[in-house]
Amino acid sequence: MVDILREIGMIDRALDSISNIEFKEIELARGQYLYVVRIYEHPGIISEQLSNMIKVDRSTIARAVKKLENHGFIERKRDPHNKKIKHLYVTEKGKAIYPFIIRENEHSNSVGLRGFSEEEAQQLHDYLVRVRHNIDGDWNFVKRGGKRKY
Repeated sequence: MVDILREIGMIDRALDSISNIEFKEIELARGQYLYVVRIYEHPGIISEQLSNMIKVDRSTIARAVKKLENHGFIERKRDPHNKKIKHLYVTEKGKAIYPFIIRENEHSNSVGLRGFSEEEAQQLHDYLVRVRHNIDGDWNFVKRGGKRKY
């Protein structure tokens, strides 16, 4: 069987390393740009929704949100109806870096898809969406405490 996930992993690690270098100047640490982007695009999102969107556990979300809040990129606001719920919003500082993050993403997409036709790029996208949907089911199963059988 073709080991596509190994290739995806190498692409992910390379892009993550590039992002860490590029985003150092705006004081974003490893992988934090993703949180800023998702919160920017979904103002008022709660941590659990963010966890499901990014596919990380609650403790990882809590640490990342705390760091981003301490650096002034995001803020938490209590829900007016349920004091236990805190909604996440990007601050002005976070909004200011969003265009830079998006430009970096567009550049990486351009580099990664160099030599692909529009149709090939769309096919690749569609295949990767299918892979993600397959993985989503497994991720949700394991997240709820399920044990995988091999």
